[in-house]
Amino acid sequence: MTYCVGILVKEGLTMIADTRTNAGLDNVSQYKKLHIFEKPGDRMIAVATAGNLAITQAVLSFLNEGIENKDTGQMETIWTTPSMFKTAQLVGRAVREVYRIDGEALEQSNAGFEVTMLVGGQVAKGRLRLFMVYRQGNFIEATEDTPFLQIGEHKYGKPVLDRAITYASDLIEALKLGLISMDSTMRSNLGVGMPIDIVTVKRDAIAHDILHRIEPGEPYFHDLRERWSAALRAAYRAIPIPPYK
Repeated sequence: MTYCVGILVKEGLTMIADTRTNAGLDNVSQYKKLHIFEKPGDRMIAVATAGNLAITQAVLSFLNEGIENKDTGQMETIWTTPSMFKTAQLVGRAVREVYRIDGEALEQSNAGFEVTMLVGGQVAKGRLRLFMVYRQGNFIEATEDTPFLQIGEHKYGKPVLDRAITYASDLIEALKLGLISMDSTMRSNLGVGMPIDIVTVKRDAIAHDILHRIEPGEPYFHDLRERWSAALRAAYRAIPIPPYK
């Protein structure tokens, strides 16, 4: 299982991903799911992945090595796209290319073709944007009305974001809420686990602000988990008991 979230606010963008993968109770591994493509001043792009690990790794390889543009005959990579929209299109094309090569065999073996990706960041002279790319290669974009996107095991971490996050939220507050969302998911699904990778990008900086891996036992995250649990217990105790008879 996987949980990744991207939050786009007025000040900037944060993306958070766990690192646990499993193919059964006795086959649990750790793989990086938040991938950074950065050339300061030119582009700062983060790609978070969920789904079949072989598929996501193949897509990332195509993004690095390139896909031929049939209109121009040129090889396009994530390092050459002129905008974030074109980057999202390239990721979609890479997904479809992997499906062209492996999709039929996966479907016939009942393995399925499961992949979704978050693509966020900024290319020089363009806007800071966040997209979610589906297994079909199409995508949607985060907006001021819907400033966060999630992939993987998202249902446990969604309520806190629905209630608390807005486009006007401070970037560091968005990161904190994203970590609470991750903790809520980890509490309810053992398939999502640490370490946790995080990145924040300030609008128009075109370089990361925070790039960090939270390891098990890290004091801040441990304190956040304890404080959130205590706050929830205090909140429900403060609500009057139901008057029904």
